[in-house]
Amino acid sequence: MQIYLDHGATTPVRLEVIDLMTEVMRSQWGNPSSLHEWGERSTMVIERSRLQLANLINADPEGIIFTSGGTESDNMALMGVARQYQTPQHMIISSVEHSAVRVPAEFLEQHGWEITRLSVDRTGQVSPQDLARSLRPNTVLVSIITAQNEVGTIQPIEKLGQICRNADVLFHTDAVQAIGKIKLDVQALPIDLLSISAHKFYGMQGIGALYINPLSTNNLITNQRSLIPLILGGGQERSYRSGTQAVAAIAGLGLAAELAEKELSPESARLIKLRDQLYALLTDIPDLMPTGRMGTDRLPHHLSFYHQRIDGRRIVREMNFAGIAISSGSACSSGAIAPSPILLAMGYSETESKNSIRLTLGKSNTEADIEWTASVMNQIFSWL
Repeated sequence: MQIYLDHGATTPVRLEVIDLMTEVMRSQWGNPSSLHEWGERSTMVIERSRLQLANLINADPEGIIFTSGGTESDNMALMGVARQYQTPQHMIISSVEHSAVRVPAEFLEQHGWEITRLSVDRTGQVSPQDLARSLRPNTVLVSIITAQNEVGTIQPIEKLGQICRNADVLFHTDAVQAIGKIKLDVQALPIDLLSISAHKFYGMQGIGALYINPLSTNNLITNQRSLIPLILGGGQERSYRSGTQAVAAIAGLGLAAELAEKELSPESARLIKLRDQLYALLTDIPDLMPTGRMGTDRLPHHLSFYHQRIDGRRIVREMNFAGIAISSGSACSSGAIAPSPILLAMGYSETESKNSIRLTLGKSNTEADIEWTASVMNQIFSWL
């Protein structure tokens, strides 16, 4: 019996998405920049997908810019803002950002930018009051992850974004883990920039998007002044992202978004039920401690723990031998296990941060999977 519980890393591509991408590659393979019928067919595919993705987050389709994925979108947001300034300014991120935000911020810091990293509480959540106190006259961007990938904690995005909106500061959020899992309405939320990746909600790897709010009151996002693109060339994607678009991948992203929108409410409720059932079955394992928030401030499909004695990578290996895929928050560098920077930022010790594991559920998981996983984990921890 094989059970996949690592949907936070990637999701399998839906069969409907595979079928559509196959059909597009067969019959709609023209260059979208071409003026003839073959190009027009591809352009129609792209624009339909732009609308499908826009509907998922209730966005103006004009604000959807297709990219290669979440990492490029995050880089485009931070670097695209930064490159508008001849002299370094000030940015704010949280201490629990994905490396796709954390590393560009470090790069900017090395080049003279001031970077404030907001601390988080023991559950991984940012304080809106801390953000308000950290704003400066030269703050040009705040980037806070919507939902933390290792511990599942959802940030108070509406409050954080409103603080930025009131201060006329751009607000970006990395929503890669949240899209398709929780409802996000960019018309209701004070968000200027939002990053998306298809392979987190059953699209293919290598395709994503950056939402740029065309109605933002900040001049950096209006026609008066635009983000400086990372990739220059043919002027595709409103000149924000040059390069011939990956038509089939974009088609798959669009369909995955449409299906996610239709299924979001019932699927989230189903995953919450399974998640809570698994949590209850694991709470009696000695020395296994939960991390992150539970309840409404947690992703519906997400559980995370640390063990007080056993490193996370060993737990992942043993579960893999049993046919169950989970992940560890630890990173391997030169053969050594590095503590999770996310758990360190949350106040956990180096040992605890090395011993973290994550279980993320998805569409294929059933109640039988949950019961078997809990049984296997109890057996493994009984002899480790």
